[in-house]
Amino acid sequence: MDSDDASGSETVLTSETPAPKTPRSIVTAPAGATGRRKQAIARVRLVPGTGRWVVNGRELAEYFPNKVHQQLVNDPFTVLGIDNQFDVIARISGGGVSGQAGALRLGIARALNEIDLEGNRPTLKKAGFLTRDPRAKERKKYGLKKARKAPQYSKR
Repeated sequence: MDSDDASGSETVLTSETPAPKTPRSIVTAPAGATGRRKQAIARVRLVPGTGRWVVNGRELAEYFPNKVHQQLVNDPFTVLGIDNQFDVIARISGGGVSGQAGALRLGIARALNEIDLEGNRPTLKKAGFLTRDPRAKERKKYGLKKARKAPQYSKR
């Protein structure tokens, strides 16, 4: 009897082990990712929903009043044709407005890539949304006024 109970419990354990894995691959589970641009860092979480945006506790239009930044941030959804299918919750710190928008776009693209690797990756990669922009502010050199600006030179 003990051997039957042990084999029965083993069967239960093995049958329960694959169960959590299947819903994650079938249902679009929440995904999170981090995006960086210049000095800005965006921590993004995508949840299946109606297309609501919460950026640092505010709506998208309130946080990014400039339409160009709103469009830039929304581009990964537009390219994939999945507008209003995910709620976006993001925490952004550091940098300026443009850097924050770029960091948020990269974070969203990485999260979408995590959700459906085979389906989304080629489209996002071709559009250039998965590439981190390496450009950063150049350091100031001694003897110069800025990174490359030299003081005025008088010949005579």
